[in-house]
Amino acid sequence: MMRMLITRPEPEAQATRERLAALEIEADIAPLMSRQTLHAHLPPPQGFAALALTSTNALRALSELAPLEPVLDKPVFAVGDRTAHEARQLGFTKVTAAQGTLDSLATIIALARLDGPVLYPSAKHLSGDLAHALAPYGLMVVTVPVYEMVAETDLSEAICRDLAANIFAAALFYSRRTAEIFCALAAPAIAEPQRRNLPVICLSENVAAPLLEHHFTRVLLADHPSEEAMMTLALAFAREQTGP
Repeated sequence: MMRMLITRPEPEAQATRERLAALEIEADIAPLMSRQTLHAHLPPPQGFAALALTSTNALRALSELAPLEPVLDKPVFAVGDRTAHEARQLGFTKVTAAQGTLDSLATIIALARLDGPVLYPSAKHLSGDLAHALAPYGLMVVTVPVYEMVAETDLSEAICRDLAANIFAAALFYSRRTAEIFCALAAPAIAEPQRRNLPVICLSENVAAPLLEHHFTRVLLADHPSEEAMMTLALAFAREQTGP
């Protein structure tokens, strides 16, 4: 059976592994980051018209910082379907999902014509500026970092050995930062010919950029920034390699 490498953090990594298994693709997990909740001071919820969410990690951090009951009736604008699903699972009742990008999230928030500021519980390291995106619409965004994704400092010897031996048919990447960490840890451990030989399945061009800079040149891009698109691409790649 074909074998791939998953680089995203837990618990998403295990969910991806199970989805790949359903496609008859084995996978090893090498999470390159782990979430740490920050000691954040959350402002009173009554001062906000809505919440903006760009990650399920923000929801998990929020639930660890304070009871969610005071904000469950607030409109929630989620970056994509997975974050929206997680919000509904936690009890939020007014959830709208964007199309998986910061631009699409800013658009649905702008179209909602809110009558107050937006609370944005975020990561410490931001990949985009929601406040800047919404400023032209006259909307104020209060960004409160509630979690940090901490980089791992090494790859296991077994993973490095398998990468060098071309054991993995492909590796999956869901964020630019994960790709950057992988390059920092894996590039010194495996020779350039092996890097050029490893197919990397990426959520977007932005995710793929650090990999290309480090000579991982067999890049496959999802046609949409979603898990569904990544699984479709992984299955298409597997069938191309092994036949239907």
